[in-house]
Amino acid sequence: MASKRFKQLSKKTNELDSETIDKLLPLVKKNCTTKFDESIDLSLQVNNKQKKGELNIRTIVNLPGGNGKKIKVAVVCEDSKSQEAKDAGADIVGSDEFIEKIKAGELNFEKLICTPGMMVKLSKLGKILGPKGLMPNPKLGSVSNNIKQVVTDAKSGQVEIRNDKDGNIGVSIGKKSFKDDKLLKNFNAILETLEKEKGNLTLKGELIKNTFITSSMGVSYKVKLGKSI
Repeated sequence: MASKRFKQLSKKTNELDSETIDKLLPLVKKNCTTKFDESIDLSLQVNNKQKKGELNIRTIVNLPGGNGKKIKVAVVCEDSKSQEAKDAGADIVGSDEFIEKIKAGELNFEKLICTPGMMVKLSKLGKILGPKGLMPNPKLGSVSNNIKQVVTDAKSGQVEIRNDKDGNIGVSIGKKSFKDDKLLKNFNAILETLEKEKGNLTLKGELIKNTFITSSMGVSYKVKLGKSI
């Protein structure tokens, strides 16, 4: 049953014409009537049903305005790189002993980064890390010798973009408390990344079919994109 607060929000937004993101942000924020700082979220539908199989998009975006979330970052590296990881802000740093803890099921982190030299050992834990989406991936930048940069990116507002089997992508572009220009920069960064991904795909038609924006506890509005992707 919908709450009294939700019932007071704008109704039948699905019947409204699509509108540009800059005009929708004030409406979405107006619907943030809860006591906490709601997330501003995008929902994109991509054209993943192709004759030659489904499209699978998986990449990362460094949001220029950050995403307002604090994530717990763990690093598996050689002892010689431990201090570099700690100085960059990693919450947990370790090598072989840490790997044994992960093997025992201690997954008290939200992102795992490792050096190429340690990836061989971590790869054996695929059944533990894989289902949780925690396995480091070179394509996503989480396997690197440049520990300082990777940890800094992870802590400062990096998000992963990944479509499900139905072609849906969900991603946050920030919080209600963010100024509109910061949210717009994040929105544009996501679209620019998807445009680059499109160039790497064998795609018939446009990549993005529909785009919607909402807040954590609000209602959804359809976004009119400035150009087709």
